[in-house]
Amino acid sequence: MRKATVRDLRNEFARVAAWIENGEEVLITRAGKSFARLVPNHPAPTSRLVKPDIIARLRKTWADRIFSAKEVEAMRAAELEGEEG
Repeated sequence: MRKATVRDLRNEFARVAAWIENGEEVLITRAGKSFARLVPNHPAPTSRLVKPDIIARLRKTWADRIFSAKEVEAMRAAELEGEEG
């Protein structure tokens, strides 16, 4: 259980609210004594969304292949020829 003071609620509410949103209970103190307890309204999320590893995907697809400026120019020219014809 996290602890916060009344002053923390007033000055840094976003941080305390983030604790509650993450499913933690927060004990509020005033003058060093327990004053209140804030609990989340709903159960804490069991798992977080896992972001895909884009760099790993690109490396898997392209390996260590780096195109030179001439290769890129040739690919663009080939694409443009296909669109015009």
